[in-house]
Amino acid sequence: MSGMGGGPVAIVTGGARGIGRGCALALAEAGYDLVLVDVLEPEMASTARELEALGRQVLIQAADVSNFQRAQEVVGAAMARFGRIDVLLNNAGRSMAKGMTEITEAEFDATIAVNLKSCFNYIHAVAPIMLTQGGGRIVSMSSLNAHSGGVTAAVSKFAYAAAKAGILGMTRALAKELGPTILVNAICPGLIQTEVNGNVVIRERGEAVARDGIALGRVGSPQDVAQLVRFLATSEPCFITGQDFIVDGFQFQV
Repeated sequence: MSGMGGGPVAIVTGGARGIGRGCALALAEAGYDLVLVDVLEPEMASTARELEALGRQVLIQAADVSNFQRAQEVVGAAMARFGRIDVLLNNAGRSMAKGMTEITEAEFDATIAVNLKSCFNYIHAVAPIMLTQGGGRIVSMSSLNAHSGGVTAAVSKFAYAAAKAGILGMTRALAKELGPTILVNAICPGLIQTEVNGNVVIRERGEAVARDGIALGRVGSPQDVAQLVRFLATSEPCFITGQDFIVDGFQFQV
């Protein structure tokens, strides 16, 4: 089904760069018009131009994804522009690399808010629309840290791991609650080279060390994740919901 822009519509939070940008491009190539949500306005505008060059219509929304009211406004703007929402990709996130004895309450709360509460905010706004439409897909970006506990030899990410594990529980519960109308799935990327974490990994652990712990012998790319998002968004018919997909090249060292 098509929106006012002529194609199905996807909202991508954290769509300015990295995995979010890669997923937005993959969805645009599949014929989706896009709503990009991010705090990085110049990068978001740059990604929007790339999407428009593919012939898609794009709405950009500067927003703090942890703000519940702002999520309602963003979804309202999307509906005013396109008239429908077919896919929600909850991709926005924030890593916090501090152990229990170092992290402050404010830092812990912010990590939960950006990574977990943001998913609630946008699903709460989008789900009634998808139910009325008679269909929709929700994909939320968790992390391999949800399985590993977020602890490496170098750093603890327990707050981040807790938030990302929460996404998995939310996904399973909502797949039951919103099915059969809405399909709800989660993705757990492993080591993916982006503008943010790629340089950190190379600096702290060394590129060779990172790749030695991955069966496929390389660090992942945003495109590796984007192809799965495209599949989950576009496959018809689809008998997949409530699932947790690990995309890590079989990363056996964390």
